[in-house]
Amino acid sequence: MDFTFSPTDELFRVEVRQWLHDHLIDAFAKLGDGNDFGEGEELLVRKQWESELASGGWVGLGWPIEHGGRDLPLTQQLIFNEEYARARGPLRVGFFGEQLLGPTLMALGTPAQKSRFLPRILEANEYWCQGFSEPDAGSDLANVKTTAVLDGDEWVINGQKVWTSLGHLADWIFVVCRTDATAVKHRGISFILCPMNQPGVELRPIKQLTGTAEFNEVFFTNARTPANMLVGEFNAGWSVVMATLGFERGTAFLAQQLRFANEYRALVAAATQRGLNTDPIVRQRFARTYSGLEIMRLTGLRTVTQMLSGKPVGPESSIGKLHWSRWHQQLGELAMDVLGPEGLVLADGAVGDFQYMFQFSRAHTIYAGSSEIQRNIVGERVLGLPREPS
Repeated sequence: MDFTFSPTDELFRVEVRQWLHDHLIDAFAKLGDGNDFGEGEELLVRKQWESELASGGWVGLGWPIEHGGRDLPLTQQLIFNEEYARARGPLRVGFFGEQLLGPTLMALGTPAQKSRFLPRILEANEYWCQGFSEPDAGSDLANVKTTAVLDGDEWVINGQKVWTSLGHLADWIFVVCRTDATAVKHRGISFILCPMNQPGVELRPIKQLTGTAEFNEVFFTNARTPANMLVGEFNAGWSVVMATLGFERGTAFLAQQLRFANEYRALVAAATQRGLNTDPIVRQRFARTYSGLEIMRLTGLRTVTQMLSGKPVGPESSIGKLHWSRWHQQLGELAMDVLGPEGLVLADGAVGDFQYMFQFSRAHTIYAGSSEIQRNIVGERVLGLPREPS
């Protein structure tokens, strides 16, 4: 694998680095790169940052020019993500629109849907959330029970979604609904776009162990959306879901390893400050953790190589998910051991960041496909083993 960037790519890196140096300042810089999205004024600042990125032309880097994007090559998209992570850029509140719904509409949406939604995503004028998981349909997404019934020229939606990330700041939600109760699980499902700001949509924040509430429950009670908000074919939403998840598991998390590397280096500094860098057991744990970080980096580069060769990212992406989710949990556990009794008392600053990392990482092996499901995917679809008995 040759990962030498071209002179043009390196000039682009300089451009990205300079723009971030000039613009990621003051209130934007204070947002940090953690998973805590805050509330109130902080959410407003995060939306302002998205507008700042949009005005600089940094939204939709890989989108085709015909849809308003810059159609940059994958290498330059990767460079932007690398430099953004190195600069500790805030986690993106426009993620669901730019990275998931936008590509889905470009592939499967109608011309009217594309012209209505894509420009607003690029301009950071509308925000989206994802209505997939339900109390009885998490990893088993085909078990959705939220219904959508066509009433004249509108869909009427009833049901409940859960673990809806950033639902409290979203203007729209893309909802997986059951539109044929008599069909088998993977059929009779449709992919529908629904406005959040209406009487039939109730949002309830889910307070987490971290004290934050970026996840929500969403309740639909005769919520309405126009009939032309159906994406793809009626009762064929499963293929739309698979396309959307493919975008999520393909390029969306390329810079994640760099954020983890930032955390690793901060923890090494904390251990050194506490005089633990000479403890042989601690040193061995750090060495093992660093090895895992390098495995993560090389696995990511392998994925990039596959994408550069024009091959789609397939079920083997589950291997990476299995690795990074458990690795980050172990990093959090190591952080708590480094902090010792200090880690038992809630704090701000670096200690608070380590505490948050430890607490939030407990969910990694559940969200975006639980580890049990990921192992089944690897076993059945990568290794060709027999399917798990029903």
